[in-house]
Amino acid sequence: MTTKIPIEISARHIHLCREDLDKLFGSGYELKIKKDLSQEGEFASEETVTLIGPKNTIEKLRVVGPIREKTQVELSYSDCFFVGIDVPLRLSGDVAGSAGAKIAGPVGEIELKEGVIIAKRHLHLNPKEADELNLKNNDLVKIKVIGERGLVFENIVVRVKPNFKKSAHIDTDEANAAGLGKVCGKGELILE
Repeated sequence: MTTKIPIEISARHIHLCREDLDKLFGSGYELKIKKDLSQEGEFASEETVTLIGPKNTIEKLRVVGPIREKTQVELSYSDCFFVGIDVPLRLSGDVAGSAGAKIAGPVGEIELKEGVIIAKRHLHLNPKEADELNLKNNDLVKIKVIGERGLVFENIVVRVKPNFKKSAHIDTDEANAAGLGKVCGKGELILE
C-alpha cells in the first residue's frame, strides 16, 4: 500500500518572541494575519523584516505567527551562502548555539546571538496518523517524489503533536531539486 504525503515548501521566514517583536515593530505590536498556514494556529503575517548578513541582506523576510518563546530564523543553504552566514542544520526549535544575525524592522533592530538555522526536513503527523503508520516522534522516514526530477528525500524527521495535520515540510532548495511547484506537491512515504 502506498501512503501519499502532501509536501509543503517552507520558504525563508522568521518567528519572533514578544520582546523582539516589540523592538522591531513597537511596544505591544500585534501581528496581522495575511494567510493561515496548514498547521493549526500558524499563519504568515503581513509583517516582514530585513536580515542583514556580512555579504548581503534579505529584505521582506516574512514573519510567521503566532509569537514564539524564542526568535528563530529559518533559511535555506542558498540563502545562507547569499548572506554570508554559516548556519547549522537543525530541527525547528533547536536554536541553542546556532548562528546569529542582525534583524531590522520598521522601528528598530535586534542582534540575534543565536536562532538562525536551516530547518531539517520533517513530517508533521497527529497521534492517530502516526499510529496508523506505526511511526513515533523523532523516527526517520523517506519520501519519494515522482516526476521528471523525481528523487527520494531521506532523513525526514517525524514530528508528532495532537494539533498537527499530515504534511512534509522541505525548504526551497529541496523543492527546486525535486522540481516541485511554488507551494506544494505530493510524495510517497517509504517505510523500511
